[in-house]
Amino acid sequence: MALVKTEGLTFTYPECESPAIADIELTIERGSFNVLAGSTGCGKSTLLRLLKRELAPLGDMRGEIFFDGVRLCELSDKDSVSRIGFVMQSVDAQIVCDKVWHELVFVLESLGKDKGFIAFRAAETASYFGIDSWYERDTASLSGGQKQLLNLASVMMCEPQLLILDEPTAQLDPIAASEFIHTVKKLCDELGLTVLIAEHRLDELIPLCDKLFIMEKGRLIHSGAPAEVISRLDDKSPIAKAMPAAARLYKALGAVGELPLTVSKGRQLAARYDNKISTLQRKRYTHSGEKALELKDVYFRFERNSPDILKGLTLDVYKGEIFCVLGANGSGKSTAAKCISALLKPYSGSIKVFGKRLKEYKNRTLYTNCLTLVPQDVQTCFLYTTVREELDEAGISPDELPFDMSEVLNKHPYDLSGGEQQLLALAKALGSKPRLLILDEATKGMDAQLKLKTAEILKELKSNGVTLLVVTHDIEFAALCADRCAMFFGGEAVSVLPPYEFFDKGSFYTTAASRIARGQYEGVVTVDDLAALCLKNEKKVAR
Repeated sequence: MALVKTEGLTFTYPECESPAIADIELTIERGSFNVLAGSTGCGKSTLLRLLKRELAPLGDMRGEIFFDGVRLCELSDKDSVSRIGFVMQSVDAQIVCDKVWHELVFVLESLGKDKGFIAFRAAETASYFGIDSWYERDTASLSGGQKQLLNLASVMMCEPQLLILDEPTAQLDPIAASEFIHTVKKLCDELGLTVLIAEHRLDELIPLCDKLFIMEKGRLIHSGAPAEVISRLDDKSPIAKAMPAAARLYKALGAVGELPLTVSKGRQLAARYDNKISTLQRKRYTHSGEKALELKDVYFRFERNSPDILKGLTLDVYKGEIFCVLGANGSGKSTAAKCISALLKPYSGSIKVFGKRLKEYKNRTLYTNCLTLVPQDVQTCFLYTTVREELDEAGISPDELPFDMSEVLNKHPYDLSGGEQQLLALAKALGSKPRLLILDEATKGMDAQLKLKTAEILKELKSNGVTLLVVTHDIEFAALCADRCAMFFGGEAVSVLPPYEFFDKGSFYTTAASRIARGQYEGVVTVDDLAALCLKNEKKVAR
């Protein structure tokens, strides 16, 4: 039986000529796990927010939304709040209290529930989600993964029937993201919760889902069992590049039979080929020898008596390279980026940018055609009411950009999708003509096609002499564009290697293609690498 159903759902934002979503006919069965995928700006977030009345955007809505057989607009306020839960992309946007325990009980207190009931629900929820050990902590002290788990737990305090999640793993490291996804799946399986989740990270999600929905340009173009939907996808479609690595390998090899979705099934597919040629010939990466950035024994902590965030961080980044920094939430990546940008001051150690100590850059000369930081929260970069004004303020014409923003020039920056906001922030950064560009989570909210485009942009910037330091949780993106990758752990850089060595060594911080190839081929980073190796070898004769 359907829990959610939409009929002819169309929505247009104020002062926009075309609708953000059009004629959406969506059916979500009770107790099912559903994934919504689509390109950046295709309308996923708009659709999800319309399903949660309190978060619905302003604009002209036509058509109907039914929840459990009742029109959504006719639900009581109490039912709307408690029966439909929503977890946002930004881990900080949903947290309103200073303590973990208070955040957990806040919604039930707001609904006027009995204190005894609240205490019981808080106790069992904290135990279920494993947050009892940090129950008394300040919310500000939590890692990104802990904050998002707290957001999920707080929503579940109301025992919702429907849980909506809008790119909930966008700011999480690969391990935390995997744990979060499997926690949501466990809730669906054990509690009968109905889940609708929009994501760009699909390798782990799609094999878990009952139904896959694909959106394109505001319309729902495919829905059904994941293997069936992927089989119907046009290989040239932007969303096809976001499908699980095993499925993309299947199509690249022109395979027949059951379409694989998991790493284990992908390994079975790759095993159909021998491994006489076990590695691709690569030109070994060599840097320029000239240092753009030098960090030596850098120590930083936020307060005198607080623990160190950076613990003797030593790192060299060379001119004209793309250097990607990976590591868990809380490992010091963003803190290092802020120290390099002179937004935070280490208490020990030295940082040099193009051979000069930071203190030698006087009167903001560090930020004049030298260094630019695009922060993790790109909304802090926006000052005006339209994209056009933002670009004008940065002194850059839309025609000069390496990507097209013509369709969003009159939009408010906050009305853009997450990926489009990232592009706008990057555009503003390019206006400052930096020699060292630091990007903190540059691909957050981007679809696979846009990530490919962004990788091309970074490579073009590199060819023009720009040095790029990219802090990212996006393993696949780092594999696409990095010259070298660093692993941060406990405030230090514990490993610095070219991607074909870095990902070949990792078991968790590695690409899905590398996992599929493990034990059969070496140096595999992308699906293209793996497909090329398979095709260089002979196909085994079936017995």
